[in-house]
Amino acid sequence: MELKISKNKIELDKKLNELDCFVLEFTSLLNKSNIEYAIVSGYVSILFGRNRASEDVDLIVKKYNFKKFDALWDKINDKFECVNSQDSRDAYDEYLLNGNAIRFSRKGMFIPNFEFKFPKNELDRWTTEYKTKVLLNKNKLYISPLELQIPFKIFLGGEKDIEDARYLYNLFKGKMDNELFEGFIHRLGVNKAFDKFLK
Repeated sequence: MELKISKNKIELDKKLNELDCFVLEFTSLLNKSNIEYAIVSGYVSILFGRNRASEDVDLIVKKYNFKKFDALWDKINDKFECVNSQDSRDAYDEYLLNGNAIRFSRKGMFIPNFEFKFPKNELDRWTTEYKTKVLLNKNKLYISPLELQIPFKIFLGGEKDIEDARYLYNLFKGKMDNELFEGFIHRLGVNKAFDKFLK
């Protein structure tokens, strides 16, 4: 795996696994539709080489009106299907606008799937606004900035979350915006956990 890191962009070359291919296939549709999004949570560590399984990929998508969502729905439905609803209006009104996620998988398969949700709070909105571009074997996708991703994983506190955070921290230590990183460590109140598990 080869990494090249610059401000707000990471270039990555590696042998793609099945989940990588699934992610690139789905995010290419978002990119073509000019949808702003950021991948968060477990897949971020898998993307950068952590060897663990995941059945879903978490995605925060900038909130759009129904017309734009419906156009995206039509494009997605060529290869994927929504697990929650077969109707775009229902998915938009009853799920997304009520703060719930919808899930997309390849047709006829439930796993893996994308958990697709609108921002729920200021941190979610910040994530989509200041997302990091990743060029994976020259294919474009966007992830949560690592300066937030790592502290938030510590905040979640599960065993997998801590291991994800430790893996990413060791890989990117000294290559992040340290002031921003420490700001999120303090904001999320994980100073002691950071000192215990990662420092």
